[in-house]
Amino acid sequence: MAASLKPAIKQILGELPFTAEVYWMLRQSGKPVMGGFSLKRLEKHLPKWRLAAESAPPQKNDQRKVLIVATLRYWIEHATILGLTLAGMGQEVSLAYLPYASWKKPINRFDLRRQDAYALSVLQQAGPCLNIVPLLNSKKVTELPPELIDRVRENARRDTQYTLQVEDINLDSDLYRLRLERDLEAARAAYAWITANRPKVVIIPNGSILEFGAVYQVACYLDRYSFPIKIVTYEFGEQRQRIWLAQNSEVMMQDTSDLWEVRKNQALSPQELEQVRTLFAARQRASLWENFARRWQGAPSEGGEKVRTLLGLDALGAQPSRPVVLLATNVIGDSLTLGRQVFSDSMTEWLERTMQYFAGRSDAQFVVRIHPGELITKGPSVADVAKSVLAEIGDQNPEWIHIIPADAQVNTYDIVEIADLGLVYTTTVGMEMVMSGVPVIVAGKTHYRGKGYTLDVDSWEAYFNLLDQVLAAPQQFRPSQSQVKQAWAYAYRFFFEYPHPFPWHVIKFWDDQEAWSVERVLSPEGQAQFGKTFQYLLGEPVRW
Repeated sequence: MAASLKPAIKQILGELPFTAEVYWMLRQSGKPVMGGFSLKRLEKHLPKWRLAAESAPPQKNDQRKVLIVATLRYWIEHATILGLTLAGMGQEVSLAYLPYASWKKPINRFDLRRQDAYALSVLQQAGPCLNIVPLLNSKKVTELPPELIDRVRENARRDTQYTLQVEDINLDSDLYRLRLERDLEAARAAYAWITANRPKVVIIPNGSILEFGAVYQVACYLDRYSFPIKIVTYEFGEQRQRIWLAQNSEVMMQDTSDLWEVRKNQALSPQELEQVRTLFAARQRASLWENFARRWQGAPSEGGEKVRTLLGLDALGAQPSRPVVLLATNVIGDSLTLGRQVFSDSMTEWLERTMQYFAGRSDAQFVVRIHPGELITKGPSVADVAKSVLAEIGDQNPEWIHIIPADAQVNTYDIVEIADLGLVYTTTVGMEMVMSGVPVIVAGKTHYRGKGYTLDVDSWEAYFNLLDQVLAAPQQFRPSQSQVKQAWAYAYRFFFEYPHPFPWHVIKFWDDQEAWSVERVLSPEGQAQFGKTFQYLLGEPVRW
């Protein structure tokens, strides 16, 4: 078996034409090469999906040349069913893939080529509905334009931040070099294929990190300088049967500008208001609700006064009265925070300088609530950042600073209840604080920034000046009744209208495809429910 081949031999064989492919065909034909990249379930379902696409009734759609890009097992599975469904809708679809099982672990060329041969053998069963493009062995341009190389380098930097869940990285590290090598190779292959084949639409999962981000940058460059391309990026949040998508922008930026421009002057109906109230109550209670598949808190609400006592904050009505400031954190390195700086170099710098500011403000009570999401991540905690700042100052336990760890049985919304000011980078807790009547300063480029109900600053000077003003007179900065209503209306639009109906969530993919087969999605029932979303994925302008 290949496992017995010495690394040096694999290195040599990996550079010789056809050696890996012939070895796989003779020794492992039809079988996965390595753990983490088994396409057995995809292979089992492909014939049924292809038949459904071939048997679909004709649709009155303009035929477009569509390229879908995928890497990693789960995205390849998802891209395949998406591609076959679009083919069933009459589109000319190519699926370009890379056979990586992991974005952060190196793999020698011999094993990678065997893995590619395995993936190709499975994916070719989607033909002739899908044109399969193995990017690993496809033609590549020798050189990329300098501007594009810079963008791919920045993408690799973001990959490394995302992987390590830190913002300050070493560009000489093995991980950064691995990510840069893979991103550049993907970019060179995508540049050659897109230039030669000129698809009208390029569909890319995420579009902000990994090879997805590299190909996104290629498509943007070619759209800008060569020929028009409709670029669609998509991702998934916590809702089942909902998809986020963006056209000619990164979906992870969650740009709601067009939606809000259309809806901002429309009051919520009683039913819509009740729907968002019920969701907000579920978030407060740490319970699941409808198609939302995640709890937002680890502990149910017990009331503001109880948490005031638990944290040792000043009693209500105590003199002198010290305002309570809640800084609700994000997870460091999360893809919803990377590249979101407005006036700081990074989220970490904003945290550090804010901690330094409040270390000198004993006239305020500063509460840092660490994001519960840190419990399922492996990167450093924001608590470490906060504690290191206090250690540098020399006072590690100021009585007016309270750091609430991710695993604390404290409900964030109980702190919101007693807060006089909120500070956020991109977390949606900022929006929810305004919904509760708390003024919020937004430091990062989040989707609800600039929507009319938050306090937005664009420089360090403005930030610290505003902090001084709010701490001196918190009541004067309370959001007005109309701003609170705006926040509630925006929350409804964001949670219930921004995500589009879609049958298959990437996390629960195999369960979802059992409920919504390709045949059912292509039926009049499926098209009535999801047809608009598929048209948006094909580049039709989103109609809010």
